[in-house]
Amino acid sequence: MHVLIVDDVALIRRSIAKSIELCCDSVAIATNGETALQWLENHYVDVCITDIKMPVMDGLALIEQINEKYPWMSTLVISSYDEFEYAKQSIQLHALDYILKPIDNAKLIASLQKARSRIEIERERLAAQLIVNHLPQSRKWIDRWLEHLHAAHETIPLLIVDTLELLESWIGRNYYLLRPVSYLWLKAVTEQLQIPDPPEIASLKEPDLVNLQPISDIRHYFRLCAVQTLEIGSQRLLEALKGSRDSQMTNVVKKIKEYIHQHLKEKINLQNLADHVFMNKTYMCTLFKQETQMTVWNYIVAERMQQARNLLLNESLKIYEIAERIGYEDVDHFTSLFKKHYGLSPLEYKRRLKA
Repeated sequence: MHVLIVDDVALIRRSIAKSIELCCDSVAIATNGETALQWLENHYVDVCITDIKMPVMDGLALIEQINEKYPWMSTLVISSYDEFEYAKQSIQLHALDYILKPIDNAKLIASLQKARSRIEIERERLAAQLIVNHLPQSRKWIDRWLEHLHAAHETIPLLIVDTLELLESWIGRNYYLLRPVSYLWLKAVTEQLQIPDPPEIASLKEPDLVNLQPISDIRHYFRLCAVQTLEIGSQRLLEALKGSRDSQMTNVVKKIKEYIHQHLKEKINLQNLADHVFMNKTYMCTLFKQETQMTVWNYIVAERMQQARNLLLNESLKIYEIAERIGYEDVDHFTSLFKKHYGLSPLEYKRRLKA
């Protein structure tokens, strides 16, 4: 939040600036209403804190001008005049608060927080309306974002620039809406992605930019805000998608392994296995190898050999009976696989371990 302090007393200006600097992005000062208006012609703030009694142009006249020329701004009034008429006029001019001197810092900061909340709510409302008003175009561009994110496309930075131009064409010269409309854009994309554990987007509403005091290039500042919002947001969405894919793939591999364990005694058909996890057979095999560093067939053989070893050590079975129990009709083929896997034939293995 960017604040302008208007008071003809230097000590009061400095005191207010010092007390609010930690809760503001930038703080500027002016000595009266006229200098404040001159300054506002080339600079940007969200809130004006103004005294009532000042030379050249008083605070109430300043608020009237702000309401007319800069309707997005909120105003707070400070005054040493404890008179109902001033408070009444301030309220009529839609000032958020009327604070008496000597200023209670806690009350002033609370008023600024109230102003911040009102600003955010109103700007999100306007941003949402913009997206709704451009819904057909929004749908097309959101689909483009989904395509790029799902593919983890390397041209996402260019997509962000294109999106910024699109959003800017909607807001006209109301550059202060670029940040909230970018935030809501990311929120809309996130909802369409349907990620089980979506990333935190709300924190992107106030990007951590280099403090620009004062903001003289308004368009440049808010474009930077929007670009950073879209960049960080897209990165979080990519990470969330990867995590979601990893989780889904882990579950698929788990199901494949469970199926294999349940059907070790049978002839396992890869197509039946792929159908069980609702996947293309080739993709299933590729995925399984990526996740386990071994092929499906090698995993089946390894599991069968482990089962065969357990049967050799724990039961008085013939070699051909063990082979049949783990899905091999050909005992020679089983013996060959066992020796390849353990370096010993089944009988040799049994003798060595039971010696």
